[in-house]
Amino acid sequence: MVGIPSERVLGQPARTSRGALRKSGVWASFVLVVILPMALAASYLWVFAVDQYASTVAFSVRKEEYKSSLDLLGGIPLLSGSAVSDTDILYEFLKSQELTEKIDERIDLRALFAKNWPDDPVFAYNPAGTIEDLHRHLLRKIQIAYDNHTGLMTLRILAFDRDDARRIAQAVFDECSRMINDLSAVARKDATRYAKEELDAAVTRLKDVRQSLTTFRLTNQMVDPTTDLQGQMGVLNSLQAQLAESLIDLDMLPTGLRPDDTRVVQGQRRIDVIRDRIASERAKFGEDGGVPGGEDYASLIARYERLSADLLFSEEGYRTAQAAYDLALADGRRQSRYLAAHIRPTLAEKAQYPERLKLLAIVGFFLTIFWSAGALIYFSIRDRR
Repeated sequence: MVGIPSERVLGQPARTSRGALRKSGVWASFVLVVILPMALAASYLWVFAVDQYASTVAFSVRKEEYKSSLDLLGGIPLLSGSAVSDTDILYEFLKSQELTEKIDERIDLRALFAKNWPDDPVFAYNPAGTIEDLHRHLLRKIQIAYDNHTGLMTLRILAFDRDDARRIAQAVFDECSRMINDLSAVARKDATRYAKEELDAAVTRLKDVRQSLTTFRLTNQMVDPTTDLQGQMGVLNSLQAQLAESLIDLDMLPTGLRPDDTRVVQGQRRIDVIRDRIASERAKFGEDGGVPGGEDYASLIARYERLSADLLFSEEGYRTAQAAYDLALADGRRQSRYLAAHIRPTLAEKAQYPERLKLLAIVGFFLTIFWSAGALIYFSIRDRR
């Protein structure tokens, strides 16, 4: 019974020594993984990292809401439209390599970003890099804030010199404005071309219908079948009146006259002639009615009304197409889309970047997370042994 406590007393210093070693190892790993890298990062940020200036520019794509007299009177629909917002296109353009190439050609972007190379290799650009490297570096220097609901876009551009920052911001704005103008020019060109095609088609339709109507008139030898029909109805009504008058005159002859009496024969002869003429005039309204071309009036008028309706539709289509073409030409003479800057490129007075404390805090946070995960894995493996 006396030996058991003595063994525990003798083993206690060994366990205490191993625990102290583990604690010292944990702290050593913390210093090695967290403290030392943070010290290196802090020394770089405060010793080697060069101050950077920010220039801010904010803008939106505007479109003229113009209504001409053609719109108000004729109800001509808008000629242009897009399922994709112009601002969405502009947002993608800001992230494109094409923008980087154009700005580099304009203001030598490589030289501006490589001013502090190799003194500041993290934030400066390596002038020996490719256009892809320059594009990635520019994306690091441009911060884009885009509001989908309002269409407002705000850019913050960083550079080692405040004048350079504003030059880059102005170049970005100018290239975006040029791109929007090009989109507007293409839209106007397409709208004008489509309107011209519609106008040409409308003119062709109108010419064809008018030619068909002229051929109809020449074939049937009449300008307007409805007018001719009204004339025929007038002749028929006149014959009906003459027939009624002749019958009355025959009835008015004295009673008892012989059938071969000259007055009776002449009256009857007049009545028969008028009846024959009425029958002849009525036959013109049936099949093979005797009109030029041997076509009956019903078919003739139906064909004429169809040609007249085609002519009316073609004339209306021509007027609409002509108005749309005039509107497209008028729209082509003005700038329908433009880039409106509500904040012009600013000129900084103080270098606010790099945000050293913020960057150091981010580095420390991730290093701590990495160290904590490693420590948990280590103790989990140790406890399983």
